[in-house]
Amino acid sequence: MTQLSERITIDPAICHGKPVIRGLRYPVETILELLGSGMGVDDILADYEDLEQADIMAALNFDHSCMNLYELRQE
Repeated sequence: MTQLSERITIDPAICHGKPVIRGLRYPVETILELLGSGMGVDDILADYEDLEQADIMAALNFDHSCMNLYELRQE
């Protein structure tokens, strides 16, 4: 298992190796899709009781970090 941050992990045995929240089966991608669809943080937390607000912030930070890497590769 790879620890990308305090809350984001990658394990080939969980969700086909996609980055997930705290080793749970909540892919970062899913959290970002929910936010992108207009769901608020409180709505997500109400639907997914295992998650914490810091998990959602970690997903956003992970996305931001990925975008920074993409920008660096384009230069």
